[in-house]
Amino acid sequence: MSHQAEASAEHPAHLAHHFESVEQQYDTAKFGMWTFLPTEVMFFSVLFVAYAVYRATHAEAFQFASQFLDTNLGAVNTVVLLLSSLTAAWAVRCAQLGNKNGIIGCLAVTILCACAFMGIKYQEYSHKYHEGLLWGGAEHSMFKADPADVLDEVKQGHAEGETSLWEQHGIAQLQPEFKREVGIFFGIYFCLTGLHGIHVLVGILLMGWLLWRTTRNHFGPSNFT
Repeated sequence: MSHQAEASAEHPAHLAHHFESVEQQYDTAKFGMWTFLPTEVMFFSVLFVAYAVYRATHAEAFQFASQFLDTNLGAVNTVVLLLSSLTAAWAVRCAQLGNKNGIIGCLAVTILCACAFMGIKYQEYSHKYHEGLLWGGAEHSMFKADPADVLDEVKQGHAEGETSLWEQHGIAQLQPEFKREVGIFFGIYFCLTGLHGIHVLVGILLMGWLLWRTTRNHFGPSNFT
């Protein structure tokens, strides 16, 4: 056996040069992921705490604002996310078993679920934008302190014969402070869901990269990390 062949046998192609063994590379990657996850938990926890604090101090305004959310779409997106988590984990299992087609199929479903999630989120966002369900400082918001500052298209609705949410809920008659608190609700809503949406978009790119690598036979029983 030549020296080149011996070196190749001792140093697998998928082993990065700064690791001594495949086992060390695997353990390091796993530790890195567990380190990453708590940072994400803390990142989102700040926004959840902000929501909890404001909800406790402005319960009536938050209750009023929550009626404008679509729980059905939220439930569908939750199922979509759970399914994408399952197929992502299943792709790892397929790699361990050397099932290339299984990896491709699972990653493809994961990407499709992510795209479905973003499509549903687009529907939610576009509806809220057109109706003016935004934080108070947004140009298109219906929750401005002075009703005169609210755009006519928000007050009038967007279809002939349609009663706008502005009219249905008597937004003009609400107290400025109450509208400000409702605007805070939507500010937190868009921060939380928007940040989540950015994560999903990045995930689509990463899953696409993994899918491309799978087609080039980069993953298998000896390399599934």
